Amino acid sequence: MDFGDLPSLVSLSIETQRIYYSGLKMYLVESKAGAIFCMLLSLFFLGTWPACMTVLERRGRLPQHTYLDYSITNFLAAVIIAFTFGQIGPSKPGMPNFITQLSQDNWPSILFAMAGGIVISLGNLSMQYAWAFVGLSVTAVIASSITVVIGTTLNYFLDNRINNAAILFPGVGCFLIAVLLGSRVHSSNASDNKAKLIKLSESQKDGTRAIEVSESQESVQKKGDLEDGSVHVDKAKAGTARFLIDLENKRSIKVFGKSTVIGLGLTTFSGVCFSLFSPAFNLATNDQWHTLKAGVPHLVVYTAFFYFSISSFVLGIILNISFLYYPVLNLPRTSFKAYLNDWNGRNWALLAGLLCGFGNGLQFMGGQAAGYAAADAVQALPLVSTFWGILLFGEYRRSSKKTYILLVSMLFMFIVAVGVLLASSGHRTN
Repeated sequence: MDFGDLPSLVSLSIETQRIYYSGLKMYLVESKAGAIFCMLLSLFFLGTWPACMTVLERRGRLPQHTYLDYSITNFLAAVIIAFTFGQIGPSKPGMPNFITQLSQDNWPSILFAMAGGIVISLGNLSMQYAWAFVGLSVTAVIASSITVVIGTTLNYFLDNRINNAAILFPGVGCFLIAVLLGSRVHSSNASDNKAKLIKLSESQKDGTRAIEVSESQESVQKKGDLEDGSVHVDKAKAGTARFLIDLENKRSIKVFGKSTVIGLGLTTFSGVCFSLFSPAFNLATNDQWHTLKAGVPHLVVYTAFFYFSISSFVLGIILNISFLYYPVLNLPRTSFKAYLNDWNGRNWALLAGLLCGFGNGLQFMGGQAAGYAAADAVQALPLVSTFWGILLFGEYRRSSKKTYILLVSMLFMFIVAVGVLLASSGHRTN
């Protein structure tokens, strides 16, 4: 070996190490392929966490207890992201790491991020109650479609039109059609359920047992049932009138006799809230309104997500602790001590918080690279939620042919919308 080359080798090693740490510094997603991967993974996470929450509501666990558990791990996900992706590598003046940004004078951007956290917390909370009234699938469809119609339009202009408008807005139109179909699916399915219950009631009044016998013959032995946590249970088949009555008796939010307008109102409110959190986050990370002082770097996506999650966590804790003592929708009154002792399904609530936290983080990572308007493709989460709704909760079982046609049409429009929005992805130049 020629030792005369040693200095150059050392210099090369140092330079390689410098490049390595620079690459690790923020794990910022910069390519379209990377952004699309983040969006698809986010889509799965954001479509799955509502199913975890619905499992617990159908078991009878109070939504206040569930949301308090969810809030803890949802915030934990943001902390993990901030101290890993946002902290690895040295800080630079134009792109500081997480710890460095905590001491910078970037309060205008922080307030935008925290405003986004407040509206998403309100949206998630109202959606949790809406699931009981209109079902997991329809709630996700309507809320997500409102989010895309309003939020995507705002993000398109905030992002200085980096997305292809000729592709983007036809995708928004597909989402709008999906929300109309979603409303029709709910209306048709509600009529089907009402007809089943009327038929059962008339059968009992006539003194006949035909329907009850039929349904008892359809009862099946389920091992380790997900909804009630039992080992063996004699359970009416999904979609029957007896199934609907059993579900109403077990669930925490009683919906029989209540107007579905309540559920649709909560769903619409959550959709409006969801349509605002992404534009607020966009303003926090890109400062389109020039609220930061000269020379102050923009919030990196991980720091903004940390502040976003702080406000969401604080509001969620305050509201749900108050709901323990002053419940809504005729739920029973409880206490903080009762919450601490309620371990029934706590693992599902904690899992839901992690899935939602990492799902939101991935959405923002993809949006920062390819445009937040394109990142709204993750609002096609009803594709995933509907799968879980049918598989786990028996939604749409034994419904009419009309309901099935509307359901398939709705899902088809979502698939088209996702493809179109992803195709509109642009590339943000930093």
